[in-house]
Order: sequence, then C-alpha cells, then structure tokens
Amino acid sequence: MLFDSKILTKSINTLSRLNFNTLYPAVWNWGYTLYPSDIAESLTGKRLDPEKKLQGRDVLREIVEQGHKKGLAVIPWFEFGFMAPADSELAQRNKEWLTKRQDKSTVWLEGKTHERVWLNPLHPEVQNFITGLLVEIVTNYNIDGIQLDDHFGIPFDFGYDSFTIELYKKEHGGKAPPQTPSYLKMGINNCMSNDPSWIEWTKWRSEKITQYIEKIFITIKKINPNIIISVSPNPQLFSSNCFLLDWQDWEEKGLIEELVLQVYREKMIDFNREINRPEVKKAKSHIPFGIGILSGLKNRPIPMKRIIEQVQNTRNSNLSGVSFFFYESLWNMGPETPVKRKLNFRQIFPTSIDRPLINN
Repeated sequence: MLFDSKILTKSINTLSRLNFNTLYPAVWNWGYTLYPSDIAESLTGKRLDPEKKLQGRDVLREIVEQGHKKGLAVIPWFEFGFMAPADSELAQRNKEWLTKRQDKSTVWLEGKTHERVWLNPLHPEVQNFITGLLVEIVTNYNIDGIQLDDHFGIPFDFGYDSFTIELYKKEHGGKAPPQTPSYLKMGINNCMSNDPSWIEWTKWRSEKITQYIEKIFITIKKINPNIIISVSPNPQLFSSNCFLLDWQDWEEKGLIEELVLQVYREKMIDFNREINRPEVKKAKSHIPFGIGILSGLKNRPIPMKRIIEQVQNTRNSNLSGVSFFFYESLWNMGPETPVKRKLNFRQIFPTSIDRPLINN
C-alpha cells in the first residue's frame, strides 16, 4: 500500500467507500522512519527508510492530505516503539542505548527468526530521540493524533544494562536488582512471579516507563492540545508483566485519550474473555476504547466469519469500535476472494460513523 502512490490513493478511496473512518499508518519501524526525518538522519545516517519506492516521496504527507479529503482521521502509528532490528544502523551506532538481560545478551527473537534489540526507555538520550521523532511529526504534519504501540515497554527480563542497574542502586540504597528467576518465560501465564523482590523490580521499571509516557503526553499537548494520544497495547496482564507496559496505570493517570486493545485471538472464548475484563470495563467508561482485530497475516489467513463475529461481540460489549491489523490482509490474504471480503466489510460498516469524541 505505502510503496506505490497509485495503490495508496486507490486504497484510501476504497477504505472511504467502505465507511472506515481512521487510518493508522506505520511511521516508525525496522529502525527507520517512513517519512523524511531530520531526527532519524542525525542518529542513523538515514533520513528515510531506504526502500527504493519511498525515495523522493513523503508518504505520510500523502496519507494526511488524501485521507483528510476523504474524511478519514490520520493517526500515525509508532509500531516499533523501543524495539529495533539487531543489525539496524540505529542499534549499531548507539550500542550504549541498548538494554540487556542479566547475562548481558541484547538480542531478542521476534517469532523464530527476527533478531531484535531494545532501546533502554529509561536512558535520557533514548527518551530524547523518541520524543524528538514524536515532536517532529506533531509539528510538521496536520495529523489528528499519534498512536503508541505495545513496544513502548521492554521484555520482562531486560533492564540489566549498566545505566539501569546504577539508577536502581541509587534509588535503593546501593542494593542491586534481583536475579531473573529461571522459571520465568515469555508467555501469557509464564512471566509472573510471586517473589516480592521481582514484583518490586518489575513495578519500578514499569513506573519509570510510565513517567516517560507522562513526559511525552505533556510535551505533545503543549505543541497541540488537540492531538489525540492513542495507545495500542496487549491485554493488561500480559502487557504489564511481560513487557512492563502498564496501560491501566497510564489510563488512570489520564495519559491515554484513546485505547485500541490488541486482541488477536483465534478462539472466541479467549477473545470474549479479554474484551470483558474488569480493567477494560473500567477504562471504557473514561475514554474511547476500541478493539484491535487481526484480519490476517501472510501465512495465517483469517476467515471473514471470525472477523464478523469478533466485530459483533465488540459491539455487544458496548466498546467504541474496532481497528484491523493490517491493511493488505483485509481483502488480499483471506480464504475468500477480495470481492467477497469487501462486500462483507460493507455489511459490517453499512453507513459512515463519526469517531468517538475525546474529552480534553
């Protein structure tokens, strides 16, 4: 979609015709920006993602202008957050920014093959870099909001870099962080421990990230108070314990104005459980709360029957709406034909609906 101007225009027109009302274009992934960035160039040597079809263009400006003409809100999505490819210019040029495990390793596997590293969200230079990217977009583009991602945390077993350890010691009378329990593993039910020292270490790191998100919120609102601060995290238990991203705390502190919860579940019993949790019910009474639905992956086609059922259950739970990940899979990667899937989406959204109002 992004790599061809004609396809981009056609795609936006299609979404408008099918009564979608919001675009969340990825603008930060793979260690590069997908828009011309002075901030990124100063740190990576690359002003723009090196993909040939992006050169000489400003895709974000194209999306903003065309999207607004069609009545679509545009909220750029900072997909990678603090994550970066291990071999990226960003990681290689700024190794002192990387956070580590207790064994000093930095590489984290996404899936089975993608080697990632994590920028230390507590490091002042990392914070300045990420804030700089956000400020750059908010200042230079007529956008409706910005969306932070589930990668605005770090995996539970990271934080053993020298900067974080020294900061922890400074705030704990010289005491070092606890060792990572050997039984903890990344997973919905496997990254939690009842050890008081581990709980405190988890909470301390999580609160530091929350403090940075508060800085982001204040900074952006000073530039433009009308910018919507949106977040698209994983369900709370997994997010807060496995990635130290406590979105419930963010929401209770007033740092989120829209939340799109990623509920990429195959079984409806699992989907329904997540969208009806107490923290979801509580948050949806304060802010617009939508559900992110997986519409397919290259090797994981999702049938329309499941998508339709998940949309309907979201509506039955009186949530604010749905968002789909990702565009190409809406009609091109499913078991049905593109024509059939587009007809189904027209039935899902038979009329145009305004976005929920944000209480500033």
